[in-house]
Amino acid sequence: MRNKQILRKRINKRFIPNIFTVLNMFLGFSAIILIISGDPIRAAWFVFAAAMLDGFDGKLARMLGIESTFGTEFDSFADTISFCVTSSLLIYTTWINGLHPLIAVILSFVPLLFGTIRLAKFNLISDNNPKPYFTGLTTPLYALILFGFVLFTNQKFGTNGDPRIALVLAITLGFAMISPIKFGKVPYLSFKKGLKNNIRLSFAIIVFVSIIIWQGLILFPILILYVFWSIINWIIHPDRLELTDRLSPSQNRDLR
Repeated sequence: MRNKQILRKRINKRFIPNIFTVLNMFLGFSAIILIISGDPIRAAWFVFAAAMLDGFDGKLARMLGIESTFGTEFDSFADTISFCVTSSLLIYTTWINGLHPLIAVILSFVPLLFGTIRLAKFNLISDNNPKPYFTGLTTPLYALILFGFVLFTNQKFGTNGDPRIALVLAITLGFAMISPIKFGKVPYLSFKKGLKNNIRLSFAIIVFVSIIIWQGLILFPILILYVFWSIINWIIHPDRLELTDRLSPSQNRDLR
């Protein structure tokens, strides 16, 4: 009887992270509608909100001890919609005017192609021992950089950005998604995980508040700096994050 009650509670808990995933997907679908309607600025904030939710579902599942293959696969489908499809549509509707139709379609296909490859690879290598880094740029970060570029140029210059810069970003970051480059994860959402995590978490909170206040003027530069810092750090110290991953289990939990 007790085992049935435990099982029932566990099954009920499984719905909690999936609710975040559904909301992530809904926001992504709403962003698609806004892009098609010619409103990439509002779509950018829907994608931003979807990325915030995407950062919670996995962590919540681990905290509740209810990680599952279904949750991982469901999350990937949601990410495909919220970050890959939205990015492809953004490119097609914003930056490819005047190009040959075939070239325009190929360039717009880049986020969807590389994003789904990256998600498939992540699902294959994911396990019950989370690492303190991601291999390859994540799809939410890819989408946030592209939409952040739109927000930045709109606030700064009143435009959606130079198509040449945007397409170079889209292609370069597309390859970064399937690259072996290590990108550090966001800090653990607790001030009880050591001084290093506390410093990183405090900085992350400051950045988040700054984005709310200054919007694209902060979002895009911060993300670009993060990408460049990660690439340079990986080139100079390619084994640093792997060495961190070999710490004891208790230390490793502090770094997620």
